Amino acid sequence: MILHSKEKTENKRLIVSLKENGSFELDFEVTKAQVDESEITLFKKIYKQFIENDIKSLFYMGFLKKTEAESESFNFLRLIAASFVKKLSMNVDIEALREKIVVPIEDEEINHILDIAPYLNGSEYLSYNWIQQVWKKLNKCFCQMISDYKGTVQEFLTSFNPDIHVAGKVFFHLVESKKEDYPFAFLATYSTYVSKDGTSKHLPLKNALIEYGENSEKILELLSTVNKACEKSSFISELVESGEIFHPLGLNANEAYTFLKEIPLYEESGILCRVPKWWKNKSDSLKMSISVGEKNPSRVNFDALVDFNAELFLGEESIDAVEIKKLLSEAEGLAFIKGKWVEVNHEKLKEMLKAYEKAQKLMSKKDVNLIEAMRFELNAPKILNMTDDTCKLEITNGQWLNSVVTRLTHPDTIETIPSGADFHANLREYQARGLSWLNFMKKLGLGACLADDMGLGKTIQVIALLNYIRTNEHEKTLLIVPASLIANWMSEIVKFAPSLKYYVIHPSENKSLEDVDESIVEKYDIFITTYGMLSKHEWLKNVNWDSLVLDEAQAIKNPGTKQTRLVKQLKASYRIAMTGTPIENRLSDLWSLFDFLNKGLLGTAKEFSNFAKKLKENEENYGRLKKVVSPFILRRLKTDKTVISDLPDKIEMKTYAELTKKQVVLYNKLVKDLKVKLESTGEGIERKGLVLSSIMKFKQICNHPSQYMGQDYYNEKESGKFARLREICETIYEKRERVLVFTQFKEITEPLSHFLENVFQHKGLVLHGGTSVKKRKEMVEKFQGSEYVPFMVLSIKAGGVGLNLTSANHVIHFDRWWNPAVENQATDRAFRIGQMKNVIVHKFITKGTIEEKIDLMIEDKTKLTKEIMPDTKENWITEMDNKQLMDLFRLSI
Repeated sequence: MILHSKEKTENKRLIVSLKENGSFELDFEVTKAQVDESEITLFKKIYKQFIENDIKSLFYMGFLKKTEAESESFNFLRLIAASFVKKLSMNVDIEALREKIVVPIEDEEINHILDIAPYLNGSEYLSYNWIQQVWKKLNKCFCQMISDYKGTVQEFLTSFNPDIHVAGKVFFHLVESKKEDYPFAFLATYSTYVSKDGTSKHLPLKNALIEYGENSEKILELLSTVNKACEKSSFISELVESGEIFHPLGLNANEAYTFLKEIPLYEESGILCRVPKWWKNKSDSLKMSISVGEKNPSRVNFDALVDFNAELFLGEESIDAVEIKKLLSEAEGLAFIKGKWVEVNHEKLKEMLKAYEKAQKLMSKKDVNLIEAMRFELNAPKILNMTDDTCKLEITNGQWLNSVVTRLTHPDTIETIPSGADFHANLREYQARGLSWLNFMKKLGLGACLADDMGLGKTIQVIALLNYIRTNEHEKTLLIVPASLIANWMSEIVKFAPSLKYYVIHPSENKSLEDVDESIVEKYDIFITTYGMLSKHEWLKNVNWDSLVLDEAQAIKNPGTKQTRLVKQLKASYRIAMTGTPIENRLSDLWSLFDFLNKGLLGTAKEFSNFAKKLKENEENYGRLKKVVSPFILRRLKTDKTVISDLPDKIEMKTYAELTKKQVVLYNKLVKDLKVKLESTGEGIERKGLVLSSIMKFKQICNHPSQYMGQDYYNEKESGKFARLREICETIYEKRERVLVFTQFKEITEPLSHFLENVFQHKGLVLHGGTSVKKRKEMVEKFQGSEYVPFMVLSIKAGGVGLNLTSANHVIHFDRWWNPAVENQATDRAFRIGQMKNVIVHKFITKGTIEEKIDLMIEDKTKLTKEIMPDTKENWITEMDNKQLMDLFRLSI
C-alpha cells in the first residue's frame, strides 16, 4: 500500500468498494474516529492479504470481532464472512467432508444481507447474485485451504480464532405435540455415518450407548457438548442426571418455554437445536403496523396533510388493546391463541400498548405534512418510545403515498414532458426521464438531488427543465456553481437553450457588480453565481427564488461552514442539488444535503447524529434510512443496464477552465510581445519558429504560470485547470476509480503527480520519454493490479502507444495536441479490449484563449478540414497571416 507521506500521523481504516461478480476492493481512508495502533496493524495485515488473495482476506475477516473504528462498508463485508464461518462451524459433518463440504445459504439469509447493506461504493453491483457468488468463493477458499491442512477442522478454525468451535454431533429437537398435558415433545439425537451424497443420519441419543458400547472415551467425546450445556443450564443438568436425556420426553408449556429461552446457551456449547418456525420468527410475533398516507390529501405538495392508521398483531392475527390488556392479566410464557402458539411477555406487551396509545394520539393530529409523514419512517421508534426488541414495527405507505413514492423511485412511470421551445438537443431516454422526474418533484414542492454518475449529463437535464419552465411561464432561478464551472454552464446554455436569458454574478464575466441588486431579477431567467459570491451580495437572500440549483452540491456537505449557512439562508420554492459524488458514503454529508433540500426530513443535526450512532449498533436501520431518502435521489450509473444501452462506450466532453488573474496578466503580456515581434519579423523560418515557440508558451500559461516561468512551486490557486482537475478527480476518488492524465509537456508531469497525490491521498505513477522499457512494464502491472493506484500522468507521445491501461475508466487531456488522431491514440490506452466500463474523456479547454479558438476551428470543418491537419504539432497555424494570428492569440474575455 502506497500512502501519502502525511498519513503517517493520521488515523486510517479500511473501506470497501464492491465490484462485479462477487468481487471487491479494499483501500485505506483517513478517519476522524480514534484508531488504536493494534487496529491499524490489523488493517494493514488484512490489506496485505487482500493484495495477495482477495477471498482469503475475506475469509480471514469472518473470524474478526467488530471494532469501533471499522467503517460501515468493512463491517458489512465482515458480517458476510462471519455468517459463512458460523454456518461452516455449525455443520456437524464438517470433519468428515472437509474439502468436499458445501455450505448452503438460504434465500431469506441473502435478503437479510441485502436489507442491512449500508451505503457503499459499488452498491450498484450488490444483488442476490453478488451474494451468491461471494458465498461460493468463500466455500471454495475454505475447501482449498483445508485440503492442504494436516490437522483437524477444529484446529484449523481455532488457528484463526480460539473462540470458534465446531458444532458437536448432538442435536436437541422440540416439536409441537397434540397431547393436552404435554403439548410439546423433546428428543436428543446424534449425527452418525456420512453417506456418499454428504448427508448424515440422526439417531436417538440412546442409540449411541448401543453403538459405542463400552467405549467410554467415545461416549464422553460425543457428550462433551451436553456436559458444557449442563454447566449453564439446570434444566439440561436435571435431564442428564435422571438419564431422561436419552429418551423422548413430553414437555408442558412452561418447560418448553424454559428450553426455548435457553437455546443460545445450548448453541454456545456446540449443540444444534431444531425448533418450530414460529419461535425462530418470534420477533415478528408481536407487531404494530402503521400505514401512512392512505387517503388522497386536499392538495398535493410539500404541505399536503397526511393521515395515519395503526394496527396491532399477535402472530398473524389482528388484536386490539382490550385483548392485550386481557393477556396482561394472565401468566407469562407460551400461550395457545387463535390456534397458534405465541410468546406472552408482559414487559413487551406493556411497551407495545404504550407505543400504540402514542400512535393513536399522533393519528388524531390533523396537521402532519408530507415531509413529517415520510420522516416518521426514520424516527418512529423514538417518537413512539420503543426499543428495538419491544415488538416488530412495520411502517407502510398507504395507497396515495405509495403511488407518489413509486413514481419518485421509478421515473419511467412519470408522464414525460418536452424540453421546451428552441431546445437544441435530443435527450437520451434516461435524460428525458430525469427531466420529467425533476418537474414532478417541482410540482410536489420537494427538493430533488440529481446524482447521476459523471458523464451522464446532469447539466443538460437541468437546462432542459429550465427551458421547459421558460416556455410556459416566467420564473427566476438562482444557479450556484464553483467558479471553475461558470464557463461550462454558459457554454451549455448557449449551445442547448439559447433563448434562456442568463446573468453572471461574478467578476470574471461582469466587472461592475457594485450596483447590481434585486431590481434586475425580472430581466433574466437564470442568475449564475458562485458559492464564494454569496457573502458579497446580500440581496440574493431577499429574493424569493422560484428555483435554487446547486452544482457540485458536495460544497455544502459540512454544515458548520459559513458557505453552507449562507446557501441555506436563501429562499426558494424548489431546490435542486446536483452531484456526481456518492454523498451517501458519509452520513453527515447526507444530513447536510437534505437539510438544504427538504429541511426536517432527517430531523435536526443532533437527532440524526443519534440515529447514525444506532446504525452501528443495529445494521437493520439502514433499510429504514434508504426507504426515507431514496425517493429524493435520482442516481443513474454508467453500469446500469437501462442506461448503458443508451450510451456510447466512450463519452467525450469538453471541460472548460477559467484563467486566474495571474494567468491573464501573463497571457496578455505575451500577446503584446508577440505582436511587436511579428511586426519586425519577416517571412520564413524565423517567423515560423516565433509562432511555434509562442504557441508552446501560451499552452504553458494555460496550464500553470509556474510552468511558463520555469518555477518549481505550483500553487493550485494560480491555475484554473488545476482547480477543474481537483473537482473531477475528487469525484473519481470518491468512487475509487482510476484516471489517466495526458500532457505534452514532460516538465509538468511531476508537478501534476504531486498535485494529484494530494487530491487522491495516494501516490500515483508518472510515465514519459525518459522512462525505461523495464520500468514501463512494472508501472503497467502496478496500475492494472489489485492495489489502488488511482492515477497515472503520461506525456502524450511516450504514453500514447504500446500500453494497456484498462483499469482506468477516465482519461483527461490536460493540454491539447490539436490533432484528434494523436489524442484518440492516447485515449485508447484505456479504451481498448479488456475495458469493461464506459470511458469518460475530458478535454481541458481554457476559456477565451487560443485553446478554445482552435478547438472551435477543429470542430468547424468549413474552416479546417482533417486533410489540412498534419500528423504532428501545429505547423498549420504558422501559415496564417499576422491579423489571423493576433485574432487567434488575443484573449477573448
